Amino acid sequence: MSENKQRPGEKKIKQNHSSEKDEVITQRKNLRKKEEKIVGKIILVIALTLLIVGGILGFTVYRYVDSGLKPLNPKDKQLVQIEIPSGSSNKQIGEILEKDQVIKSGIVFNYYTKFKNMTGFQAGYYQMSPNMTLDEIGKQLQEGGTSEPTKVADGKIVIPEGYDIEQIASRVAKVTGKEKQEFLDLMKDESFFNELHKKFPELLDSASQAENVKYPLEGYLFPATYDYYKQMSLKDLVIQMVNKTNTVLQPYFSTIKQQNLTVQEVLTLASLVEKEGVKENDRKNIAQVFFNRIEANMPLQSDISVLYALGEHKEMVTYQDTAVDSPYNLYINTGFGPGPFDNPSEASIQAVLEPTKNDYYYFVADMKHGDVYFAKTYEEHLELVDKYVNNS
Repeated sequence: MSENKQRPGEKKIKQNHSSEKDEVITQRKNLRKKEEKIVGKIILVIALTLLIVGGILGFTVYRYVDSGLKPLNPKDKQLVQIEIPSGSSNKQIGEILEKDQVIKSGIVFNYYTKFKNMTGFQAGYYQMSPNMTLDEIGKQLQEGGTSEPTKVADGKIVIPEGYDIEQIASRVAKVTGKEKQEFLDLMKDESFFNELHKKFPELLDSASQAENVKYPLEGYLFPATYDYYKQMSLKDLVIQMVNKTNTVLQPYFSTIKQQNLTVQEVLTLASLVEKEGVKENDRKNIAQVFFNRIEANMPLQSDISVLYALGEHKEMVTYQDTAVDSPYNLYINTGFGPGPFDNPSEASIQAVLEPTKNDYYYFVADMKHGDVYFAKTYEEHLELVDKYVNNS
């Protein structure tokens, strides 16, 4: 009986032990919470640091790429001669251009040309300046350089594909310092044209027989990059351009004859195709549409012809515009018209000589996406216009 009897003070001791244990547990919990807070702060600091570093790195990369896409020095027109060895890759070409201080970054050039699918760069000697864009440099590399070093030119005249003579005159005046009208007057000089005809008879025979033309050499100034020297006359420059057209067309002369076409007709359709289509398959289909309409004695109804007749460059053509009284207006005149409306690329010339056979008579371009849609009937064409033009 006495063994089961509680001793004095025993309950109090047990209660003290219990409270001490609870206090230790509480302290441990508080310590764990403090540790968790510290760890949380450390993780937050690390995350913020990484975010800031990542942002700085991303911004730095963006600035580097953005800077590399721009000309090295927009104000520096001084040409330097550069050699591109045979077999050079885009990366190696970029390194050469950066080393010769023509571009800011060879790395950016390498990735940009790959992204833009720029291929066919040729070996040779080139004259380039720090104010040139990557697109201009790429285009020149595709055109090819010279096999031997040449005297450094005083300037470069870049003629984009699809430029008409009025636009070329402005570009020439800007580089040479000569008056635009002086170039335009030369384009209407009959004696000069006759000189060129004797020099390039196969090229200019059909042009010499054309009537009601605005500029007899429209379509014959090939879009390319040309060297300009201060001692060079405008005649010398134009001869260089016409000679380039003659060189490009040389392999096609027999094909043109076989297809019962003239050079003037081919360049006329090519000048329309140049402005109407961007993709190769679209251009070839558009060329066939034009042939289909000519065979059916239908007017080509190209807005490009109306704009040329008006002497304007704008996006939209009105119904009033299509009534302009001009032999170049192919809304009211059938056939090819007097001659080319601009100076087309070789790709557009090829599209005319190798069109994709189809039975379409109409097409409309989705200006937002650059796609072209074709139709066999006028009703189908109106539906496409409503869908891709009126509701775009």
